[in-house]
Amino acid sequence: MTFNLRLDDDQLASCVSCGLCLPYCPTYRATGDESASPRGRIAAMRAVQWNGAPADETFRAFMERCVQCRACETACPSSVPFGRLMEGARAALDVPWWKKPAYWVLGWHRVLVVLTMAAAVVQRLGVRLPGLPRLPLRQAPLEATGDDVYLFTGCVMDAWMRSTHAAVQRVLSAAGVGVALPGRGADCCGALSMHAGLDSHARELARRTMQAFPGTAPILVDSAGCGAALKDYGHLVGTPEAEAFSARVFDVSEWLALRGPGSLPAVDAGRRFGSRVAVQDPCHLRHVQRAHEHVRSVLAPYADVVELDDEGMCCGAGGAYSVQQPELSASIRDRKLGSIARSGAKVVASANPGCAMHLAAAGIDVRHPLEIVDEVLHGSSDGR
Repeated sequence: MTFNLRLDDDQLASCVSCGLCLPYCPTYRATGDESASPRGRIAAMRAVQWNGAPADETFRAFMERCVQCRACETACPSSVPFGRLMEGARAALDVPWWKKPAYWVLGWHRVLVVLTMAAAVVQRLGVRLPGLPRLPLRQAPLEATGDDVYLFTGCVMDAWMRSTHAAVQRVLSAAGVGVALPGRGADCCGALSMHAGLDSHARELARRTMQAFPGTAPILVDSAGCGAALKDYGHLVGTPEAEAFSARVFDVSEWLALRGPGSLPAVDAGRRFGSRVAVQDPCHLRHVQRAHEHVRSVLAPYADVVELDDEGMCCGAGGAYSVQQPELSASIRDRKLGSIARSGAKVVASANPGCAMHLAAAGIDVRHPLEIVDEVLHGSSDGR
């Protein structure tokens, strides 16, 4: 089968194959295969779109092995929009029918919550569910505290890790900020659907999400992957309304940092977090939102922050990537674990649930940055 991938030819031609991206590509570093590098994947896209090569299973495998970290974009001197090209290539391929229900359920939060509770019961019976953390049997509902900002709650983050949302609300309250919750429709931002190539489904979820945040208040996000997706609605949906919506979106640490010093209460040295904290930069915060430094600004007054020596390399989570490419994902994670071990830190701060779960599955104590701030501000003994 041959067909046009419908990629932008100018974008496809912008890569000059210089190779400066190779040291920053996690799949290339893990395998050493040119086909697992950004320029190798672009060469495969060109072969299909320009030369009539088949978009066969080999081509699909080249595309699916990409973790979509977009570190190559940060390294690229030619500003090749690799993320756009990868999303377009995947959208041109048919997603196997048996994968689609998993993406569909993310857009129906009540169904996801029921399935989460059922899986939690199975776990309590001693059955191991590969790829899943220990899921909650029940969670206290979130309640609005004001209308200064919205908090995006999302799908998996809310069903599995609502305690992080609660910690973020407490930190915002300590900053004197009232938090509103979205209305109906904000069940999922569509990030995972977009990464999988289900672009029409992602647009449907985006339109529903936009309607759930009336007004002009800032929309704060505590999941880096969701934040990157919400900030990209202008491109995904392609309307002025979507552009205006995306302009309201901030990572929660980004928004707090931009308010300036003193936006959060100060603490004395005796109340600081007791363990050194290594910051793991989620790829979609570092390479897409370019907002990773704000995590350090917010954390520094409350904890001794140490840097990892891997220059922000991917941890291998990649949304659903760790489930679909477990061996390659684990190989990428091993490099991150080595960097964490060399840092000497006992706790890792990560602003993305996928990264947190992926690293926690390897025995790492991982927390959202604002969970650490919350512990310090509200007297928790955890980690102290």
